[in-house]
Parts: sequence; C-alpha cells; structure tokens
Amino acid sequence: MSENLIYLLSKDEQRYYHLVTLKKGEILYHEDDVCREIGIVMEGEISISSYSYHGEEIIYNLLKENDIFGNNLLFSSNPHYLGNILAKKSAKVALIDEKSLLFLLQNNQNFLMHYLNIQSDFSKRLNSTIKLLSFANAEERFLYYLFLHNNQLIYTNVTSLSKALFLQRETLSRLLTRLVQENKIKRNRHLITLMKN
Repeated sequence: MSENLIYLLSKDEQRYYHLVTLKKGEILYHEDDVCREIGIVMEGEISISSYSYHGEEIIYNLLKENDIFGNNLLFSSNPHYLGNILAKKSAKVALIDEKSLLFLLQNNQNFLMHYLNIQSDFSKRLNSTIKLLSFANAEERFLYYLFLHNNQLIYTNVTSLSKALFLQRETLSRLLTRLVQENKIKRNRHLITLMKN
C-alpha cells in the first residue's frame, strides 16, 4: 500500500487541501462533471461507476484508503469524469485543486516523488489491463492474469474474479472446472495455483 500523499505535507502545506465527509451512497461528482481537483481517499471506500443501457451498475474502479482519483483527468484536454464518484461506505476524501497541486509538486520533492510513483503504477496497471483484454481466448486471459499474480491467486468468489477478468461468470466457472480436470490448476477454497508440468 502506497503512503498517503496528505501525510507528506508539512503543517503549512496542509492548507492546500480541504477534507470532505461523505455518507454511504452519497455522490461527490456526477458522470460528465468537469474534474477540477484530485481526490485522496483518507477513510472508507469510493467507487467510480456508471450505468449500462439496461440500468446495471458498472464499477470501473473501487478506491480504498490512500488511493487517489482525478489525477489522470485534471490536466487532460477532456477533463470530464467518466462515471459517478460515489461513497460505497462512509468516507473522508482530501481534495487538492489544480493550482495547489502544482504548487505542492514544485515545492515538496517527497510529495512529487510519491505522486509520480502513483502515476507510474497506474500506467503499469492500465497497460496490464489492456494486455489482458487483448487475449480473446478465455483460457489465455485467465492464465495471463494468474501469471501477473505469480501463478498463485487469492480470490473472494468467482463473480468478483470474472469481473476482474472481464469475462462472464458462467464462462469462467466452466473454464476453472475444465482446468482443474486437466490438472493445469489446483483450486482450494479461495486459492488457485498453477500446476507445474
């Protein structure tokens, strides 16, 4: 878990952010609102979500303590939120506007280094997701995802794993059953391990 950016600010620098408290279900920003500040989750859980044509909620990202949002939109040529920023649990979020962020990046080297680290990690995760989606074959996609997790995957349930893999639950369930039968993976409760040939 990365260090919270707010904890890297001096006492004088703490005036460059403001804290908002959200109740469960409260929307901080709506889809298509203009992003004017970054948000740093201090407590709770925030989701970035939208709705399909049929009214089903699509969660793009689930953010927990120390995670940030808006950082990839703030300086974008099209800085509009692609989904609602909503509190999945009661939450506290620190907000830093563009002018304040630029000041902190220029004047606090430790803050700058951690911010760049967060940006780099995000880009790496995004590239991994793009590569994951490039596998049209469900088995190749699953095995690549397993490889990204050092061939040993801890998961909550098949539904959450299918969402992470961008696969239908039924497709993944059949695939896991087949891979176990073919002795390609071992499955124990919430742990999947790649079997060595």
